[in-house]
Amino acid sequence: MPACLDRRRLLGGVAAMSALPILSAGRARAAAEPIIDTSAGKIRGAEQDGILSFKGVPYGAPTGGRNRFLPPQKPEPWAGVRDALAWAGRAPQAKTGPRRPEHAELSGKPDPAAETEDCLVLNLWTPGPGRRPVMVWFHGGAFSYGSSNGDRLQGANLARRNDVVVVTVNQRLNLFGHLHLGDLGGPEYAQSANAGTFDMLAALEWVRDNIERFGGDPGNVTIFGQSGGGGKVSTLLAMPAARGLFHKAIVMSGSVIRLVERERAQRLADAVLREVGVSYGEIDRLQTMPMAQLRAAIEPAEKAIGPAAQPLLDRYAFGPMVDGTVVPSQPFDPAAPAVSDHVPVLVGGVKDEMAIYLAPDDSVWNRTLSEAELRTRVEKVAGDHTEHVLETYRRLYPAMNPAERLIAITTDSNFRIRTLVQAERLAARGKAPVYLYSFDWETPLFDGRLKSFHAIDVPFAFDTIDLVGSTDRGAVAHALATAVSTTWATFARTGSPDNGTIPHWPAYSMAERAVLILARDCRIERDPRGETRLLWKEITRS
Repeated sequence: MPACLDRRRLLGGVAAMSALPILSAGRARAAAEPIIDTSAGKIRGAEQDGILSFKGVPYGAPTGGRNRFLPPQKPEPWAGVRDALAWAGRAPQAKTGPRRPEHAELSGKPDPAAETEDCLVLNLWTPGPGRRPVMVWFHGGAFSYGSSNGDRLQGANLARRNDVVVVTVNQRLNLFGHLHLGDLGGPEYAQSANAGTFDMLAALEWVRDNIERFGGDPGNVTIFGQSGGGGKVSTLLAMPAARGLFHKAIVMSGSVIRLVERERAQRLADAVLREVGVSYGEIDRLQTMPMAQLRAAIEPAEKAIGPAAQPLLDRYAFGPMVDGTVVPSQPFDPAAPAVSDHVPVLVGGVKDEMAIYLAPDDSVWNRTLSEAELRTRVEKVAGDHTEHVLETYRRLYPAMNPAERLIAITTDSNFRIRTLVQAERLAARGKAPVYLYSFDWETPLFDGRLKSFHAIDVPFAFDTIDLVGSTDRGAVAHALATAVSTTWATFARTGSPDNGTIPHWPAYSMAERAVLILARDCRIERDPRGETRLLWKEITRS
């Protein structure tokens, strides 16, 4: 049976990869300067190893000043040729959680672009003229931070090795993209809670209107994203206005079941106004307020409103709002959205998502967490079910120490349950196929303590593991990167993930529950970790 790391395929694959050029900083040839005419004007890109790249391409106008909190505007047309050679458009960022210093380079070098409200830009890689599948990436960061710039998201290898066009998108985040002022500021602000949601539509409209000029097929567009980017993909699947702008979807570690509703969004907006000292009659002051002052209000406002009503299924404070129109209803609650019945979906996550989030805690990192401390932590996510959860994981995983069980439990409560619910509700509609995977390969770095951590799969999907610090860059990792990127691109091309690097991957069904395990030996398992699946489903119903 085919497997990711069959020895003959592994050795042949590594030999083939050694003959292919790997994208690295500073090697772009200055001689080739491709110029393409877009709907707003001509742009100049670069050529490297047969791939054309264009960075910082505007799909919308700057969002500061009088455009702040409003739906995106078209970019102002320009005369002459505009350079599209450097990263740009990193949106204003919310504060991120702590990270151990030794993990700073896991995702490659930090985004060098300055934070700016001129953030409606995209990056693009293409082999040139043709009519190829298009893969549009929405970055992670819980709708609050992150960008589509940087090493691990360079699309050249994915484009070259799979003959696709790759697009990565930047957009408004946190309160700049999702502050609900519609009930306070009058009709001008009616869509402010979903301004960043409209940005996603604007980016996809740009792709529809321009991608043929870059060798892409506007009739074969796949949206994909990880973590918050998976949340963006999930949201787009529930939006009638997005119908026809994409044709397949990949959700990586970011399944969204429920989004913020109007009442909670209103309380969040009230908390922001109190924090910055603006009354209901002064909403326009927010458009002239310094970016840094608004950004400083994000964390205290989120703390002020407390946890969501359904913490296992609700997602995001500053994020898309269910408004009855743009996002008509909860994306996957109580069922998958009928508007996307025609869209094949590939969905999954990584085995130990929470390892990276818990790493700054020395008691977890050093594996010294006590049973008493484990119970206290688990009570926060399991409540009255704590004893049942602890007993189940102790029985199923007797070799795990308390720190490892905490990683397993919180991964299931914070990520895996939503992935499973989304896959089940898509399969229950019985329309387009849904394929479920689990990325189980563990990095050997850091003595294996990070295991298969959140976002480790991203450079595998982009085939950029040589540009980041998350793997040993060995033969096993390279072969798996080939398998993952090839499988993602094959799904984008045909709507089926089957290809020679993996076993036959059946669509997910309630009867079979087939899951592709991405690891040293890629394989299909039926309902892996089924007992914990049933446990967390029971908890979500209570």
